[in-house]
Amino acid sequence: TPTGETSPTEAPTLTPTPVPTPTPYPGWVDPATAFQPSSGMPGLLTFRGNPTRTFYGTGPAPQAPEVLWRFTGSEERDLCSLTTWEAGTTLWCGAGWTGQPAVIEWDERTWVIAGTYTPGVHFLDAATGEQLLPEFVVGDLVKGSVTVDPDGYPLVYFGARDNEYRIIAFDREEPTQLWSMHANEVSPVLWNDDWDGASLVLDDYLFQGGENSHFFIIKLNRGFGADGLVTVDPEVVFSNPGWDDELLNVVTDGNVSIEAGMTVVGNTLYFANSGGLVQGWDISGVADGQVPERVFRYWAGDDVDATVVADGEGFLYVGVEYERGNTRSQELGQMLKLDPLAEDPLVWGTDLRNADIDGVWATPALTEEMVYVPTNAGFLYGLSRETGEVVWFKRLIGPVWSSPVVIDDVLMQSDCAGNIYAYDISHPSVEPPELWRMSLGGCVEATPAVWKGVIYVADRVGGFYAIGDR
Repeated sequence: TPTGETSPTEAPTLTPTPVPTPTPYPGWVDPATAFQPSSGMPGLLTFRGNPTRTFYGTGPAPQAPEVLWRFTGSEERDLCSLTTWEAGTTLWCGAGWTGQPAVIEWDERTWVIAGTYTPGVHFLDAATGEQLLPEFVVGDLVKGSVTVDPDGYPLVYFGARDNEYRIIAFDREEPTQLWSMHANEVSPVLWNDDWDGASLVLDDYLFQGGENSHFFIIKLNRGFGADGLVTVDPEVVFSNPGWDDELLNVVTDGNVSIEAGMTVVGNTLYFANSGGLVQGWDISGVADGQVPERVFRYWAGDDVDATVVADGEGFLYVGVEYERGNTRSQELGQMLKLDPLAEDPLVWGTDLRNADIDGVWATPALTEEMVYVPTNAGFLYGLSRETGEVVWFKRLIGPVWSSPVVIDDVLMQSDCAGNIYAYDISHPSVEPPELWRMSLGGCVEATPAVWKGVIYVADRVGGFYAIGDR
């Protein structure tokens, strides 16, 4: 080699650092999945989108929304029907509490699947509002939010006021019932035979509560037949009353029905009932044939129809109605944060009463710093998630039963005057400015589904809407 010259050297071989394979979560629902979609199946598949009830949909949030289409039923049937209840026989239209539609990406389309007061379940093209399948007709109102199978099976799970809980398939020319369960198949029952609560499906198991005051765990045994069509062979592996003797001693009117959806975080199934009993059941061994055990009990004092919400740390957020006027509900308040692992579970409780009949029917929405919750009297509150302090409130037209939705730092809330409001919550510590509002035909009790920036929701006068930017 000549003096002053150097020999070229080979570049070192770089060995990539191996990325460790994530350890699967050893339980039903990893708390860290709060605020995320429930599965790999794209869509908003159940009320509040995931097992912790904290996924509200996808944006971008609309900036100048318009009505993109309005569905009012088929030529044969509008979205109204007569139903008999404590006030007599009256006409009910559209959809009401909780009434969130499901939105799914399936068969190269976006589908909107919604229960209404026709009564029945509709399968609509999200782009046009046209029916993709005929309506599945039932005998009385579909009040709750439908759930679509999160594992890709073309199945819808829902209950109705005709006493039946159903599983239907939508992979045929007409939606087809594959299985049903009558509310009176268990005994004893208390209160009534409706099915309002939103179903939860996890790993081939269905979790469901009924207004018969029982809750159920059902092994679905899903599959496909030789013809390629979906099948189920459900087996009730556990059912239990949601009440106990201690509750019946303090709630003497017998109203202990389960109208809330089921929530799962970790290995615990949480729900509440109309007697105000918030409870958690250990379901860790269900798949191995073990019987669930109750591991958490907390009496909130009054009716809880709102679904329990769980955050990523396992805290629970519970909205409570104020109807019975007892000392317990006056002391605790109408919005509670609970730590189910603490000796005293109450982290904070906030009094939200502004009327003799008040409190919370809607399910609260969470963000990193805030809890957003409306009340029967028509107030919308922004509370500190850490302390429960009222940071701000707004006056809407009550009763406000529609649950709030948060997309891209935009809070959307419907009221009973038919308005949908959007607020900028990018600065949580200040009262949020209004970005826009829309007025629909009538009271909006149902909770909107938001998917790819389009809002899907029904009102109580017979319209089902898609709302978004043009």
